Amino acid sequence: MDRKKLVLLLGALIIAIGTAFAARSMFAGSAAPEAEAAAVPTGPRVLVAKRALTAGTIITADALGFQPWPKELVQDAYFIDGEADMNKLLGTVVRFPITAGEPVTQGALVSPGDRGFLAAALGPGMRAVTVPVSATTGVAGFVFAGDRVDLVLTQQVDGDNGTAPLKAAETVLRNLRVLATDQTVEKTVDENGKTQVTEFRTVTLEVTPKIAEKIAVAQTIGTLSLALRSISDSQSELEKAVAAGDVKIPAGATPEQEERILKAAMKSPIDKGTTFVTGGDVSRFQRSTMPPKGGSGGQQAAPSYAPQPAPRRSTPASSDASAPAPVYRGPSVRVTRGKETTEESVGSGTGAVISSQSSGVKRAGQVLPSAGATIAF
Repeated sequence: MDRKKLVLLLGALIIAIGTAFAARSMFAGSAAPEAEAAAVPTGPRVLVAKRALTAGTIITADALGFQPWPKELVQDAYFIDGEADMNKLLGTVVRFPITAGEPVTQGALVSPGDRGFLAAALGPGMRAVTVPVSATTGVAGFVFAGDRVDLVLTQQVDGDNGTAPLKAAETVLRNLRVLATDQTVEKTVDENGKTQVTEFRTVTLEVTPKIAEKIAVAQTIGTLSLALRSISDSQSELEKAVAAGDVKIPAGATPEQEERILKAAMKSPIDKGTTFVTGGDVSRFQRSTMPPKGGSGGQQAAPSYAPQPAPRRSTPASSDASAPAPVYRGPSVRVTRGKETTEESVGSGTGAVISSQSSGVKRAGQVLPSAGATIAF
């Protein structure tokens, strides 16, 4: 290789290396400082919401938890770990919405028996109604707050003329949440911690405003009974509602939104697709159809207008004054042509013939509703 070319190549290599070192030093001087780790609060552990809690949410073990909180931000209304008993908070109801990670205050929870507990336990747009029950219609006391029941209406439909009445039972409402039995909103336990079963006279249910109206009317029709539902029935009812299109999930919904919609549907009362049983389904000696009203056969007795074989009577103007007076023998019409009048008996139905014997002319017409009508030509 030529010596001159070798010198030029070495010079270019030196210039490139110098440029690289200059660029490196330039960018290294403007590097960002290293981020320092956030300080971990060292204060006491306070009770916070693990997820967003809406008003009316019943507190469970997975809804709340303790976490460290800055000491200078701790308030007297907070629940402090070591001072608050978490078990006593289970079953309480959220009075107003609490965001995830927000400390729970003592005024945010309502305990059973406190004033306003029932109103706080109601879901948005729901109502509370009370139904009278007995040991027989109330599942012998084995219904507690939080259970779900169906409402069965038993009634008797009477007929006329001594006909046998229709006895029927109908499941008018389903999946109703029990809020309280009598004036108790929580289970009664004995000294051993076992649940006590007691008879009660009333049951308070959570329903929609429309269902509240139906229950008010149902109490005046017959007797209402409770039917305790299985816990697994809610899932099967949900599958039926989804298959029937009653529960609609919008397109593009996230899994969290879909789960929220399905949970709300599982808790909703059902007032459609009810079933019924009549006395004929239970015993062959009972009715299975509505009893007749207003006469035998379930129909009003039709008036009988059987035509009478009464002779036609002619009453010309020059007739004998000593002739006997005509005797009324049922519905009839009088046809007058000029000075001659003819009275004809009329049968039931349409298409009866009105005739005049003297003139020998027959005309078809419709039966008039009243007797003794006059048609003049």
